[in-house]
Amino acid sequence: MCVTCGCSDDNNTTITNMENQHSHTHTLPDGTVITHSHDHEHHHHDHQHHHESPANVHAKIHNTTISLEQEILGKNNLLAAQNRGWFKGRNILALNLMSSPGAGKTTLLTRTINDLKDQLNISVIEGDQETTNDAEKIKSTGCKVVQINTGTGCHLDASMIEKGLQELNPPLNSVVMIENVGNLVCPALFDLGEQAKVVILSVTEGEDKPIKYPHIFRASDIMIITKIDLLPYLQFDVEKCIEYAKQVNPKIQIFQVSATTGVGLDEWYGFLSCQSAITV
Repeated sequence: MCVTCGCSDDNNTTITNMENQHSHTHTLPDGTVITHSHDHEHHHHDHQHHHESPANVHAKIHNTTISLEQEILGKNNLLAAQNRGWFKGRNILALNLMSSPGAGKTTLLTRTINDLKDQLNISVIEGDQETTNDAEKIKSTGCKVVQINTGTGCHLDASMIEKGLQELNPPLNSVVMIENVGNLVCPALFDLGEQAKVVILSVTEGEDKPIKYPHIFRASDIMIITKIDLLPYLQFDVEKCIEYAKQVNPKIQIFQVSATTGVGLDEWYGFLSCQSAITV
């Protein structure tokens, strides 16, 4: 198990170039991108230590866990810095979209691509544990998309993004949307080299998510509240949700949108156009 987030270390991540999915679906030669693996022999103890006190044993395990976690995140951050330089050198705006499953990331993404295809060149790295279902939906918009399946992994990491970019090969002066695996915990821990983290929260989830899962909201630059067309049918307090988000992260920028009706999308699109112009 990965000491950072609990991902299984035997998953084989696969990357699928959706432009040529039949001929390019593959597992990378280096076992991509299992950056969490470690030798389970660390957990075997010499019997001569069986007289150690429980406190000493616990301290050793705790220190080893911290050391491994720092090593994993340290390696990830080095690769993330490389990715960030890669994006900057090509004038690419990269955004890391994070949410729990079913919050509406893919629906918002496909609507955004369709509405802005004449203004912005958008390509996508799509992260899921299994299937290419979401990548197929994104592909239908006509944009370039690469699917990363993490197996039992619960998040994307910088190494996966590095390999995904090799397949995606996004053009200069463009936008790369990274749709992370649905999870409100682990994706926030791993820097991918993005310019900004975007956390997406559906009104069907409850307004207290920002204080129940504070780290991802604290780490994010933007919060998008989705499915606001459903508000008349739900007991969701938008103002309370915003209050909680600001309590956790006073600097977070907030958009309220409906990808179905289009309400609020102009503000979101304006932000993307502005940030893309700044990047370029």
